[in-house]
Amino acid sequence: MPRLKPDTQRARRETILDAAELCFARAGFHRTTMQDICAEAGISAGALYVYFKSKEDLIAGIAERNRTKLADELKKVAAAPDLVSALGALGEHYAVDEPLHKRLLCIEIGCESTRNPAVGEIFRSVDSFCMNSLVDLLERAATEGRIAPGMEPRQLAQIIAVIGDGLFWRRAVDPAFDAQALMPAVMRLVALLLNPTDPMPAYGSQTPDPKVIP
Repeated sequence: MPRLKPDTQRARRETILDAAELCFARAGFHRTTMQDICAEAGISAGALYVYFKSKEDLIAGIAERNRTKLADELKKVAAAPDLVSALGALGEHYAVDEPLHKRLLCIEIGCESTRNPAVGEIFRSVDSFCMNSLVDLLERAATEGRIAPGMEPRQLAQIIAVIGDGLFWRRAVDPAFDAQALMPAVMRLVALLLNPTDPMPAYGSQTPDPKVIP
């Protein structure tokens, strides 16, 4: 059998990962078989196993592809003249523009990570990469005077991540959810976190006004 050219190999690998994403999102990690992925990709089992030996290998391949994509996107955000607008465009890309099956896939991998050690290691590695990349971006922006947050960058990054996770989850589980309609309000909130108009007090640090306590 003739050896495939590098470009053809890369294209086939991408086709397999695309098929795995669809299958995992549609049927879940456990119900999906390697045969299902072969059928979706239109290849033989022998061709699939040249690239990926298991479903965990496929999850690792998907994760690495997503990590590379995000790294490139964050470089563009860091170079953008308007950081808030760039973050908003990136958030809209993930919460609105990407196909629904990618949000379902995120939920599926997250759930599987709680019971499958191999998937858990992959999930936590990608999650740490995303968080650390966002922290680095915010730290640089604060140092350059582009933002003036009222909290330290890691705490701010965690809050932004929680907002993003909420958008992804709601879109995945609620067919009526309109993420695009909510994005302007979400970005106003993020803009306020990045450049608060007043110092933000620590949670629970204010003494309640006794006149408003029943």
